[in-house]
Amino acid sequence: MGDEEKKVLVTRAMPKGGLDPLTAAGCQVTQRLDDVAYTHAELVELAPNFDGMVCLLTDKIDTDVLEAGARGRLRVVANAAVGYDNIDVERAERLGVVICNTPGVLDETTADLAFLLILAAARLASDAERDLREGKWAGWGISDHLGRDVHGRVLGLIGYGRIAREVARRAEGFGMEVLHHTRRPTGFPGFVETLDELLSTSDAVSIHVPLTDTTSKMISKRELALMKPTAVLINTSRGPVLDEEALCDALDGGSIFAAGLDVYESEPAVNPRLIASRRTVLLPHIGSATIETRTKMVRLASLGVVEVLSGRTPENVVTPR
Repeated sequence: MGDEEKKVLVTRAMPKGGLDPLTAAGCQVTQRLDDVAYTHAELVELAPNFDGMVCLLTDKIDTDVLEAGARGRLRVVANAAVGYDNIDVERAERLGVVICNTPGVLDETTADLAFLLILAAARLASDAERDLREGKWAGWGISDHLGRDVHGRVLGLIGYGRIAREVARRAEGFGMEVLHHTRRPTGFPGFVETLDELLSTSDAVSIHVPLTDTTSKMISKRELALMKPTAVLINTSRGPVLDEEALCDALDGGSIFAAGLDVYESEPAVNPRLIASRRTVLLPHIGSATIETRTKMVRLASLGVVEVLSGRTPENVVTPR
């Protein structure tokens, strides 16, 4: 890495052991002890003073931060997440700042969570638990809390990256027929050419696409109207991919059966209509939230910083789409 000590800014407290690659490489790590997020203005001020940065998806690494950093010594920003819509990747490339993310290490954990939501939404688990906790359960009734079967049904995946393929693998254990749609043919069995066909055919639809200009609100009123009234919709990708008002209308009108969400349009704010609905399972963006996986994510981000500062190109470099 060279004789000069490299300085790395870490924007939040990280899981124990996650930053070990930085300390092992002799980097000087700067963090706030109180785990309070840096403001955007603080990131702009600090960026020029560091060779590298390990950040989270809640940190906005935009043109202002990147240009300030590039005027100083900033060479690499590693996002401890797979998605990187919080970073202006195109601007970073033009400025010569390398961007890394954390693909691969969270695939199975996030797929577990997506399938949990499929099951919970189809079985109206949150509705049933709410009645129990609020003392509204009067005992077993043959017509109470009737959900929908998951086994033997059709699962439609929007996107077919690593996480989606892991969800497909789990669905096979439930005897589900798995379909998928992407912008280009995948060559894999189950590929469906149009999103409309996928939506109208599937009993459960799970979204697995990155947030881009083309995917923003890709599921809205028209798309929801194509779904079966018995179907459930799952989103563990990014909140703005889904039009939440249109979803609430679909749920209230009974045009779809239920929804399971781990991400939201305006996180951490959640649409009050979603919270009030008895047909939603809502989680606070915990797709990768296990001790093991979050530690692996931070380690991979840290390794990306070390590799770049050592003059090497890590495998987890992000390039503009």
